[in-house]
Amino acid sequence: MSRSVLVTGGNRGIGLAIARAFEEAGDKVAVTYRSGEPPEGLFGVRCDVTDSASVEAAFEEVKAQQGAVQVLVANAGTTRDNLFMAMSEKDFADVIDTNLMGAVRAARCAVTDMVKARWGRIILVGSTTAFWGSPGVTNYSASKAAMAGFARSLAWELGPRKITVNVVMPGLVETDMVAGLSEQHRAYLHSITALRRSGRPEEVAPAVRFLASDEASFITGALLPVSGGSGLGY
Repeated sequence: MSRSVLVTGGNRGIGLAIARAFEEAGDKVAVTYRSGEPPEGLFGVRCDVTDSASVEAAFEEVKAQQGAVQVLVANAGTTRDNLFMAMSEKDFADVIDTNLMGAVRAARCAVTDMVKARWGRIILVGSTTAFWGSPGVTNYSASKAAMAGFARSLAWELGPRKITVNVVMPGLVETDMVAGLSEQHRAYLHSITALRRSGRPEEVAPAVRFLASDEASFITGALLPVSGGSGLGY
């Protein structure tokens, strides 16, 4: 059965790989993007996840195009890396607003139709940085750790309506977001990863698609590392 899927920040990197995976499975897929152009072959909706009105408008546009969102993948994110003592309050707040509150805004728009249908899948894209932290990313780590608490509490609220809420937590994955890492830091991250390498976006997408499937109907409130083994033991 073809479902209506929305992937926020789905125009590149992990989000695009997730959107393509759902498309290949036969689902109707929409992606949000803030700048640039939408991916070829996918229904793109321009959206700023830090703006509630923009998120609401995007959901209405998707609903008109392919029906109410049945599977939401909240993937949109950003970074503003710096040591905490040098980080401005604005840079801290902007990352929280995009990564955490962007997911909250998207979930808020999705749940009404999911509750009416008594079925839905919400998958948030977190990070193993939420488990173990890292210098220079206090804002990013805080946003992803808070996402886990949000998802687990929301899972309790929506469970009676057969709606699951889970978090996929990638480790180091080769995307534009990490392209600027120094070779020294990249080598360090590989050293604390069991598989001793970075991941690819296409290696994250199957986990998201699984959590959206009927086979995952008894999984909710889970934090699923897709990390090559970084963050083991947490």
